[in-house]
Amino acid sequence: MVSNNASSVTEFILAGLTDQPELQIPLFFLFLAFYALTVVGNLGLVTLIGLNSHLHIPMYFFLFNLSFIDFSYSTTLTPKMLMGFVSKTNIISYSGCMTQLFFFCFFVISECCILSAMAYDRYVAICKPLLYTVTMSPQVCLLLLLGVYGMGVLGAVVHTGNIMFLTFCANNRVNHYMCDMLPLLELSCNSSYINLLVVFIVVTIGIGVPTVIIFTSYGLILSSTLHISSTEGKSKAFSTCSSHIIVVSLFFGSGAFMYLKPPSILPLDQGKLSSIFYTAVVPMLNPLIYSLRNRDVKVALKKSLSRKMFS
Repeated sequence: MVSNNASSVTEFILAGLTDQPELQIPLFFLFLAFYALTVVGNLGLVTLIGLNSHLHIPMYFFLFNLSFIDFSYSTTLTPKMLMGFVSKTNIISYSGCMTQLFFFCFFVISECCILSAMAYDRYVAICKPLLYTVTMSPQVCLLLLLGVYGMGVLGAVVHTGNIMFLTFCANNRVNHYMCDMLPLLELSCNSSYINLLVVFIVVTIGIGVPTVIIFTSYGLILSSTLHISSTEGKSKAFSTCSSHIIVVSLFFGSGAFMYLKPPSILPLDQGKLSSIFYTAVVPMLNPLIYSLRNRDVKVALKKSLSRKMFS
């Protein structure tokens, strides 16, 4: 084969989620349903926020971007996974694999950062309401968003570069349903402790820094809420944050479980099962969580549906 970026491999074979033939078709329809709900839910939320002017505030500006990110990284992974269920051999080119890895890293790191930006927004709204308009001005929101996507690009470049410097020899079967860092490191002929350390450091920063921001924000929110005298005020403060707390717990919990444990504790066969949670399940659940638990979104949805019915 022709050499490609110091590698003798020009294509990879994705092993998929399972090698049991009787499960392929049921899993195909299951994940097709997951993907359909993800697309409809997230694009629906993007459209709803875009069309309703009363949702054009920082909280929904970030939610708009969260939905866009969820849709995008699900689209980066799920169609190729679905092909694996119905094709005899799921082949992806070397360049296609590196492209998928880059965009997967970009969107996942961006999601970590957008969730921390949303936590900071809730902190300002609850703890400093009189300064909210100034603190979360359109310029500040735009700068935060640039930081979110900037961190995504930086992390994706580091992760993808780390993999592209490796050499892949005769074995080109990736023990996963996508091109992820850990199975590619396992497959490489010359991966070292340094390559694994780079992954661990970048993932720790990508998860650790947003986690610190989120915990600090919610710690301050909790402290401020406990000083509210009225029960109604406390209930309103907690309900404002509850959707975000659920999403953060699901996403960061499953991501940390996958990447921040040594391979000896979590083998790749188990790891790819746990990764299903944050690559397929969480993007599907996010719009449901925010729409079912958010009064503003439900009101906007009812108004949009009523306008459609009577137009």
